[in-house]
Amino acid sequence: MKRRIIVWFRNDLRLSDNEALHQACLDADEIIPVYCFDPQHYALTDWGFPKKGARAAKFIVESVADLQEAFSNKTVPLQIRLGDTSQILKTLADQWQTNLIYCAEEVTKEEKDLEINLADRGLQLRKFWQYSLYSKEDLPFPIDQMPEVFTSFRKKMEKQSEVRPSFPEPDVINCPNELKATPLPTLASLGLEEVEPDYRAVLNFKGGSLAAWERLNQYFWEEDRLKEYKITRNGMVGQAYSSKFSPWLSTGSISAREIYWEIMRYEEERLKNSSTYWLVFELLWRDFFRFTALKEGQRFFRIRENPAFQNLPKFKAWCLGETGQDFVDANMKELLHTGFMSNRGRQNVASYLVHDLKIPWYLGASWFESQLIDYDVCSNYGNWTYIAGIGNDPRPDRYFNVPSQAERYDGDRRFRMHWL
Repeated sequence: MKRRIIVWFRNDLRLSDNEALHQACLDADEIIPVYCFDPQHYALTDWGFPKKGARAAKFIVESVADLQEAFSNKTVPLQIRLGDTSQILKTLADQWQTNLIYCAEEVTKEEKDLEINLADRGLQLRKFWQYSLYSKEDLPFPIDQMPEVFTSFRKKMEKQSEVRPSFPEPDVINCPNELKATPLPTLASLGLEEVEPDYRAVLNFKGGSLAAWERLNQYFWEEDRLKEYKITRNGMVGQAYSSKFSPWLSTGSISAREIYWEIMRYEEERLKNSSTYWLVFELLWRDFFRFTALKEGQRFFRIRENPAFQNLPKFKAWCLGETGQDFVDANMKELLHTGFMSNRGRQNVASYLVHDLKIPWYLGASWFESQLIDYDVCSNYGNWTYIAGIGNDPRPDRYFNVPSQAERYDGDRRFRMHWL
């Protein structure tokens, strides 16, 4: 009997630098690649909006479509399913007479609870650490001694660890001959309305590895923007002020390691300066939040308050960009109409919600989860607790004076006029 392994794609929607896929191709005679659209990820939250909104969902569907095409080019039909993930994987395991599932390792509760559910169904998961720049195995400290502050973490990592090489895309992928192509879901089948691109967006984001590499080539090599990244990264209008890799990183259409090694190539072939370092610095922030989530488990989310409160109208106004504070409203409208917001904008709207409107931070985190095309659970909740002054931050109260910030970063009102 042929040895078969199910390769379950989660937020690692690529063929290159995918250790789970790479190892499965070595260990199995045939693999069954699968991606699950689970309705619970798109259901309504307690606050009345979808856990994953239409723009974020559209980007995921596009990313899976790109993965489907990449597999098709190797004559392998990606199995795309809509339904309960644990039941889908159990059914596939029974159908193809295997209990082996290779997948990326997750660190937060909902994802880990699903893994426990699969194990309870008799499925054997082999998990691979493949979301961060540095490997978990290369941490220069036990995870329970993970530094509380980013600067300490960064210095230890830079001094004592090295970034591993990327895994190559498999040349040949074998699958059962009987495996048939399956269709992508529509947004309607996920309970969401179709959405169109907004002409005001900083970039026409499209999901998938192909688009991710096109963006990297544009930003690094065609327009030579990396050399000025540190200087321009706090911009707010246009495609050139920052790399904007985060949507593709969030779905795993490109990996942090792949970006890192392209930076190293850029430094060798073009220029090495503070800007090339600063993009690596930002990738390290992603690592910091993910390893912190691994260390802290459910404590990472720090939700203690009673969710019942009286400020829902103010919260809804914040979500829709109707607070009356023009800098906040412009940023929130950008998010609502494009699924994206600059880093500077995110810090300001989060501070305004928590410190000015006095609304629990986790509602803002939930709205970001619904709307952002670059949503990453660790970075999202890590940043929100950071702004709220309850996360891994030496300052207890990180308050942004929004009018002052608007004057500093949008003094000519170009951004506000663009959106209001």
